[in-house]
Amino acid sequence: MSEAPPASAFRPLGGGLSEDEAALRLRRDGPNELPVSRPRGLLRLALEVASEPMFLLLVACGVIYMVLGDPQEALMLLGFVFVVMGISFFQQRRSERALDALRDLSSPQALVLRGPTARRIAARELVVGDVVLLAEGDRVPADMDLVEASNLAVDESLLTGESMPVAKEAAASHPAIDTAKVFSGTLVTSGTGRGCVIATGEHSALGRIGKSLAGIAADSTPIQQETRRVVKQVAAVGLALAGVLAVAYGITRGDWLHGVLAGLTLAMAILPEELPVVLTLFLGLGAWRLAREKVLARSIPAIERLGATTVLCVDKTGTLTANRMTVRRVWSEEAVYDRLSSAGQVLQEELHGVLEYAVLASHRRAFDPMESAIAFAGQQLLAGTEHLHADWTLVDDYPLSPEMLAMSRVWQSPDQRERLIAAKGAPEAIVDLCHMDADRAAMVAAQVRAMAQDGLRVLGVAQATFGAAALPELQHDFEFRFLGLVGLEDPVRPDVPQAIAECRKAGIRVVMMTGDHSATAVSVARQAGLTTDGPPITGAELATLSDEALQARLAEAHIFSRVQPDQKLRLVRAFVARGDVVAMTGDGVNDAPALKAADIGVAMGARGTEVAREAAALVLMNDDFASLVTAVRYGRRVFANLRKAIVFVVAAHVPIVGLSIVPVLLGWPMLLMPVHILFLQLIIDPACSVVFEAQPLEADAMKTPPRRADQRLFDAALLVRGLWQGVGLLALLLAVYAGARLQAPPSVDGDEVARTLTFMALVLSNLALIQTNRSWSRAPQRGNRESNRQFAWIVLGTIALLGLVLTVPAVSRLFSFAPLSPVLLAAALAVSGMSFLWFECTKRILLRPGAPGGSR
Repeated sequence: MSEAPPASAFRPLGGGLSEDEAALRLRRDGPNELPVSRPRGLLRLALEVASEPMFLLLVACGVIYMVLGDPQEALMLLGFVFVVMGISFFQQRRSERALDALRDLSSPQALVLRGPTARRIAARELVVGDVVLLAEGDRVPADMDLVEASNLAVDESLLTGESMPVAKEAAASHPAIDTAKVFSGTLVTSGTGRGCVIATGEHSALGRIGKSLAGIAADSTPIQQETRRVVKQVAAVGLALAGVLAVAYGITRGDWLHGVLAGLTLAMAILPEELPVVLTLFLGLGAWRLAREKVLARSIPAIERLGATTVLCVDKTGTLTANRMTVRRVWSEEAVYDRLSSAGQVLQEELHGVLEYAVLASHRRAFDPMESAIAFAGQQLLAGTEHLHADWTLVDDYPLSPEMLAMSRVWQSPDQRERLIAAKGAPEAIVDLCHMDADRAAMVAAQVRAMAQDGLRVLGVAQATFGAAALPELQHDFEFRFLGLVGLEDPVRPDVPQAIAECRKAGIRVVMMTGDHSATAVSVARQAGLTTDGPPITGAELATLSDEALQARLAEAHIFSRVQPDQKLRLVRAFVARGDVVAMTGDGVNDAPALKAADIGVAMGARGTEVAREAAALVLMNDDFASLVTAVRYGRRVFANLRKAIVFVVAAHVPIVGLSIVPVLLGWPMLLMPVHILFLQLIIDPACSVVFEAQPLEADAMKTPPRRADQRLFDAALLVRGLWQGVGLLALLLAVYAGARLQAPPSVDGDEVARTLTFMALVLSNLALIQTNRSWSRAPQRGNRESNRQFAWIVLGTIALLGLVLTVPAVSRLFSFAPLSPVLLAAALAVSGMSFLWFECTKRILLRPGAPGGSR
């Protein structure tokens, strides 16, 4: 039962720095953060955008136009270069801002004295001289001299590689020794302490290491690695084809300079330069959207794994339940009190001792929900009696341990020489401490089962006296007397049953892992809507199962009770070994290994320890199970929208590539030139990064099983869908181009008319392509307000730019366009309408079961 004590839980030491002094030191020394965590600056971001291959190709095309003696074309091209660069810069900067917000949210917290009061602040705001309070589970936020320590031990493996915790002690007179210091980044594994900050940021021990890490890039995610590989492969093929086209043009027509221009145009058409930007933006904004739902994504790879989650391993208390415990029942062998049936009645005298010693066995400043409930019940039911002891002095305590699921506190009253010991814990542990005979132990066990079947969390309570001066090392050495049982209830959160039902429809299995009694676990599971078929697997039973036997039981087991943290780790590994994608919730220091072992570790943000939050990929800021289901929904949305964007990119690039190659191979004039490719980029990039990212989840997406864990982003189904859409559009546009060249009147340039008509049809068809791929349901989906608004801006902007190109003579000449008659304008609209019908027919055909592009 770890807790984060307030300042008042420590011995008085005076106040901390004033707010004004802290602000002055923060300005002088800078924030308490490492260089490696600082985001990219504007200049670096601009240089990265300018060094993209697409922009280098555009500059090369501009140089060729200059050599060809066409400065207007070159300047127009370079102007478009800056426009597209601006769009890319804006997109990347938007992603950076989203990640900046996440950095602020994920900044570790520190409990610090500012003036006479303690409050939590972001660790980056700590300054030298601050007084920081530490408790079990905290990550040390800065280098500190210890001025107070109580059973304090720190894991310094981050700095030393030594896995054993190091015992710490206050040594104000000898501040130079390491046992009197704690260092930034290390973990408090037990006890409490108070320290004075002596070094922050780069000047801390971790900061000195951080300087050497500043140049090390973060690991790429699997999807990023796959995208980078695909882009490199496509780029290699594109450059090879561009070289062949340039040589073929030069040989057949004897114009090598225009041949190079044709090759560069083809390279621009093939290169899918928007894919890395789209991926980064989708994952970054996906994490930002989750943060708005009170789910902090500390690890970006977690976003891409959420959609594949098949098993959710959840704790009971605080996740499925409201984590607001109340004392429902007090029982002894002489009497019973039930808050519901005995409402308005006073607590019987026979039960005063049970509740009295339950209060004494709890922390006075309780943070644990059960202890808070016991303290509240004591104030209510024992008010005005002699059983509340505010003047008693705490001598020592025996904390809960994996070997003994009970805790004892030793008290000294002002008028007694003997010490009084109050114990509470798991009923079987209390029975063991009291050395009960078999008959009496069976009677208590029967009562525990009866209370647990009502969904109550049951604690046993015992009392002892001890006269010797030296306390024993073990609780077992006291002569305990059994007093009774306390039953507490924690109601299931109102939204949990609906969330679990949604998981079941989505093909996600929810299993409960709890330290509670089996009957309590089954009762809560039944209220929450979990499957309760078959008996729970207990921690004791789990310890006897071999790995093979456990695998056989996992297929049917949904409830694991009385499990220890190390058993949670074993269960997570067992589910992963079955091929499941596992998300697991946890909050304690001992949950950290299981959180790390899970595919997606989920920590509780409100009641979880800093260790658990550091080990987890996601943090539920409001400790709500429904938020975890929301995170799964967003994970599916991110992956599905990425696939939609990639289908659009494939389908949009096919006609661009085809219109760059086929006319040259047939001996026709070049249809598309670099300026046309740039214009199309103004549509493709925003459409991918803005419209598709904002698209809501498909209506039936949470009614289908999770995607396979090994499903690739660029799979056959995706490529088939994009190629079918793109090839059909290419065939239609080639027919339009050929027909327009033949039907053009002698008084106009037939090639320019054909180019103008084909290009207009291509642009409008791209808008139709966006609309089709916004939803892969059989019926076109209208989307949500955000995506509709963004799509409307894309449509209006595209039509405005197209109108500018067609109606302004100077711009039309740069595009080699000719004026179009109303009939040809109508023809372009008709072609785009035909393309939309083709896209919809393709979608319907490929969505049929068994179709090659049928996977979503």
